[in-house]
Amino acid sequence: MSYAAIAIRWTLIAVVLLTALIGFLFITRGTAVRHVRGVGADGAPVSPAEPQFPLSVAVLTGTALMGGNRVELALNGDGTFPRLWQDLRSAQTSITIQTYYGMPGQVADTLHAILLERAAAGVRVFLLYDAFGNQDIPEEHLVALRKGGVLAVPFRPLRLSNLYVLQNRSHIRGYVIDGRIAWTGGFGLDDKWLGDGHTRGGWRETNVRFEGPAVRQLQAAFAAAWTEATGTLVTGRMTVERDSGGVALAGLLFASPTLGSTAAERFLAMSIAGARRTIYVTNAYFAPDDNFTQLLADAARRGVDVRLLLAGPRTDVRLARTAGRARYERLLAVGVRIYEWQPTTLHAKTFVVDGAWASIGTMNFDNRSLALNDEVTLMVLDQGFGARMNAIFEDDLRHAVPIDLASFRARPWTEHVAEWGANLITRVL
Repeated sequence: MSYAAIAIRWTLIAVVLLTALIGFLFITRGTAVRHVRGVGADGAPVSPAEPQFPLSVAVLTGTALMGGNRVELALNGDGTFPRLWQDLRSAQTSITIQTYYGMPGQVADTLHAILLERAAAGVRVFLLYDAFGNQDIPEEHLVALRKGGVLAVPFRPLRLSNLYVLQNRSHIRGYVIDGRIAWTGGFGLDDKWLGDGHTRGGWRETNVRFEGPAVRQLQAAFAAAWTEATGTLVTGRMTVERDSGGVALAGLLFASPTLGSTAAERFLAMSIAGARRTIYVTNAYFAPDDNFTQLLADAARRGVDVRLLLAGPRTDVRLARTAGRARYERLLAVGVRIYEWQPTTLHAKTFVVDGAWASIGTMNFDNRSLALNDEVTLMVLDQGFGARMNAIFEDDLRHAVPIDLASFRARPWTEHVAEWGANLITRVL
């Protein structure tokens, strides 16, 4: 073989290896935010109690907080599906749905029947389903929906041409009825979300129903994803309608992957750094990187009451729980209080800061939600709503076990090893 041929071969090998390295670094990228500093003389980040906070949220996340929203919490399947089905059946002009997860069963069958009935009545029905999270939905169900007039489209199908976005999933759950009523939260189209969240294996979930300006923001998130999936930009003659009984200042954050910091991590970082009194987090998949672990630790050190309600032994993703437990000792040592939910699978994704600044949506406290997936969360700045969130959190603690630092340190060495190993892959969990 000539020197030229050898040089060409090794050049090609080097290019392939470099491309592979770049791809690996891209799909394992983490969060960029390490610290939060205010621009004032004292460097203190803005807190939810300050009048400048709503504008800071808008500037840093791209989402405006607007008044005139009516916001209602919906707990577990019992508090969600009957009201959701009622709203969907009331649709007169349009239904848009973006959903991450589905399995055959009662919940999927009920939605299927409602969508076909509304489509037959002349309602425009758009269904955008993540191709990975809904791969177990039978194809004949989707065919029946399309024949019935429902525009059902997969998001980022699993094929060779989509390899570059294969791991960037749409984790969103968003329902909009007539551009007037909206729903989001962690629920999926599966029977495990049925029930009271405490008994018979029903998952513990927190969802939210809302009316007002934030509804249009959720519909905009749908439009962005629909355009990617179909090439068609859905528009409308929209107005910003404020609910006459709504008082909450709220905004729907749509966060998607990008180079550098994401809106999701900026939102979470400013919320933690802005806390002055309390941070109550309920999250199903708590596996933060070093940056966010440090932000929580810093909050506890400055005297904030930081409490985390996390998945217990009945979690459906044990690897995520194991990875998250690698952070427990560091947090417990500085005064963070950690509790693990016991009765069922915990799947809620909420927080409330200083009893006034709250979030309910699809975002987990992990790298996948903060850096890799499309996510939505309803941000609410309202004392009354914050008080309700605090009350739910405190009630949930009655069904959780507190983690004691001394006992945790005494756990078997095998658990230490498992946590260390799971923590190595935290960025792709």
